[in-house]
Formats: sequence, C-alpha cells, structure tokens
Amino acid sequence: MSTESGDVTDLRERVTDFLSRNFPQIQMHGGTAVIESLDAESGEVTLRLAGACSGCGISPMTVQAIKSRMAAEIPEIETVHADADGDTAADTPF
Repeated sequence: MSTESGDVTDLRERVTDFLSRNFPQIQMHGGTAVIESLDAESGEVTLRLAGACSGCGISPMTVQAIKSRMAAEIPEIETVHADADGDTAADTPF
C-alpha cells in the first residue's frame, strides 16, 4: 500500500471516528452520516446525512456543527461539504 493511500485511509478512519464520537445522536435517531468523498491533498470531505436526517428540522444545525467542529479536531480538513436530503444550502464550505 502506498503512503498516499495509507494517508487517505487514516484520514477516513479519523473522520468516521469523529462522527461516531461527536454525533452519536445521528445514529441513535435512525440517521446515517456517510463519507461520499475525501481528498486528503486538498483537505476536502463530502458527507451525506440520510435516513432519519432526511427532512429532519435540525439537520441544518447538525451540518453546521459537523463543519465547525470537524475542522477544529482534524486539522487536515479544510472544507466540509454536507448534504441532508438534497439541502443545497448546507453544501457550502465552512
């Protein structure tokens, strides 16, 4: 395995761990947070909230919390795009 793919794998695991530790309510309420894409070189991650998150009134607040807290905890992440049920307003870099 190349170092570059190892870096991406490590970063993906840290993003997944971050979501599990900081946002357990997503899963507890029947929702999911999926990493759709991750670019370690640019520090860009795209997430999709689905399941019970679709149509949930607090999804926009959850998205904003993910964006601000992920950057603080994972310095390699520069930009977070997140979408909950096609909510394009949530799909902006923090």
